[in-house]
Amino acid sequence: MAIHLTKESKILVQGMTGGEGMKHTRRMLAAGTNVVGGVNPRKAGRTVDFNDRPAPVFGSVAEGVDATGADVTVVFVPPAFTKAAVTEAADAGIGLAVVITEGVPVHDSVAFLAHARRRGTRVIGPNCPGLISPGQSVAGIIPADITKPGRIGLVSKSGTLTYQLMYELRDIGFSTCVGIGGDPVVGTTHIDCLAAFQDDPDTDLIVLIGEIGGDAEERAAAYIRDHVTKPVVGYIAGFTAPEGRTMGHAGAIVSGSSGTARAKQQALEAAGVRVGRTPTETARQVLAVLDAGA
Repeated sequence: MAIHLTKESKILVQGMTGGEGMKHTRRMLAAGTNVVGGVNPRKAGRTVDFNDRPAPVFGSVAEGVDATGADVTVVFVPPAFTKAAVTEAADAGIGLAVVITEGVPVHDSVAFLAHARRRGTRVIGPNCPGLISPGQSVAGIIPADITKPGRIGLVSKSGTLTYQLMYELRDIGFSTCVGIGGDPVVGTTHIDCLAAFQDDPDTDLIVLIGEIGGDAEERAAAYIRDHVTKPVVGYIAGFTAPEGRTMGHAGAIVSGSSGTARAKQQALEAAGVRVGRTPTETARQVLAVLDAGA
């Protein structure tokens, strides 16, 4: 099994005919993803050939859903059009919208996330790398060739650290890796993924990657303490961040001791989570937990 994305998922790409959309659609197809078409109102009716894999272009998400039965969309549109794209997908009955776009205004995110929630559409992102169920499907920009199927579930704010832990633990493999994005407001949280991995019979251990700023990791720690029985290993980016300096990531806002890497580490460890100080140490912690349970 996997969470949110399987080999049966049928994927539309909003913005497929743009530069980034074309590049990553080609990569998704090469990984075996079932991309059933793209959406661009100005190019509706055309077909794009991806190495002898034709993908039709629809004028709207609703047309794509009617023609293909698509249940997932990956959004590669500019920030100014992201709100309309996600709203359109939700209104078309798409079950999962993966929003790769960076720089979406927060008030737009709040609006389209509320609309998607009312429509029953799960949103991952914005400003995220997407998700991958290795050996089954990729929705987004996560490389498919750096790991293999396995029994670790990964949820991460950081795209780069998602890739690094995937690579560090490539010999073990993953059920699903989810990059939730680092914006202040995102559609899917650590807690959402923790709950899904807890219920997934093919996930034996969960890796949680957070970063300085906000209180998402502290809230995740409370959830782990009360609801998660599977082992969790964590890593918090930002242990060496200088005090009193604004950091670049959109969600990395630290006030006093709140939101610091140390505070998050303490909250997670109090919930029974092993926390590594570096990605490599975190991978070693995973291996130690798996060896202990063997």
